[in-house]
Amino acid sequence: MAEIILASASPRRRELLEQIGITDYRVVPSEVDEASVCGASPAETAMLLARAKARAVAELEPAAVVIAADTVVVLDGTVLGKPSDRQEAAAMLAALGGREHTVITGFVVKGDKREVSDYALTRVVFRRITGAEIAAYLATGEADDKAGAYGIQGKAAIFVERIEGCYFNVVGLPVSALARVLAGFGVRLWWERTALPGGG
Repeated sequence: MAEIILASASPRRRELLEQIGITDYRVVPSEVDEASVCGASPAETAMLLARAKARAVAELEPAAVVIAADTVVVLDGTVLGKPSDRQEAAAMLAALGGREHTVITGFVVKGDKREVSDYALTRVVFRRITGAEIAAYLATGEADDKAGAYGIQGKAAIFVERIEGCYFNVVGLPVSALARVLAGFGVRLWWERTALPGGG
């Protein structure tokens, strides 16, 4: 089996890979300039970024199976990236409060002779958020490095009224969709590594 490489420094993506049984892998963050990539739609942008990251790392590690992903938060057709400062983060959270937005993660698995890409879309509805809650959340530092200025797996969970779609996609990796693609590359997940009853 080829070595598995995650082309991301995100601790959340590392946790999700390990959750589905991929523990023997290496992290090689890509050096792609995300600001230079823009597609015709938010989904296309996420896919193009994931593809660029996968290919950049695959050039350095051609024998490996490379996993790359990019997550975007979309409100009224506008992509909300990582906030540049706390003021921008506060504006993002205020805009998301009491509204529905969309989270899209494009992902790519690239091997020696194959490349498979896909994306997942999740709709998220926030309850109304007060200014005091926004200020308190920003003080935690969670918003600083996250698209849309929040992490659903952290303290911002209290803002989420409901979601439609894959929760893990909002965290940063749609593991169910990814698992199906990885199976086609011969990657064994947790259930294939577990001895079944009576299996000897």
